[in-house]
Amino acid sequence: MISGSDMTISLATAGAAAIINLWLAIRIGAVRTKSKVMIGDGGNEMLIRRMRAQANFVEYAPFILILIALIEFTSGSSWWLWAASAAFLIARILHALGMDGLKIGRMIGTIVTFGLLLGLGGYAIAVPLMGHPATHVVAPSVAPAG
Repeated sequence: MISGSDMTISLATAGAAAIINLWLAIRIGAVRTKSKVMIGDGGNEMLIRRMRAQANFVEYAPFILILIALIEFTSGSSWWLWAASAAFLIARILHALGMDGLKIGRMIGTIVTFGLLLGLGGYAIAVPLMGHPATHVVAPSVAPAG
């Protein structure tokens, strides 16, 4: 039986992703303030790079988070799902730093993200096709009588 507290990987990953997204937004704000560009990118290359880093994060994070949550719900928590979550979060930080000039970071971030999309997506497709039933069933909570 699964309860709300059993989705710890999904919850921790979503929380960390929210913090990374906030960090990306703050980095954009810092460049905006310094360059006095409040709307658009003003042709400022650093602002463009940081805006793209956040946009790129927002493009991929929902798919990864949904896949992690659904896999955790149907298959339960596992060390490899924790590893995939950690790899995703680290990859997105590396990607953002890569957009600032750490070229290896951008490459590693992209490769890891694409690999996770393929791996998690493939797993999500394979589970129902292989007839693997959900290992957890949601049961209603019933207060003890008496």
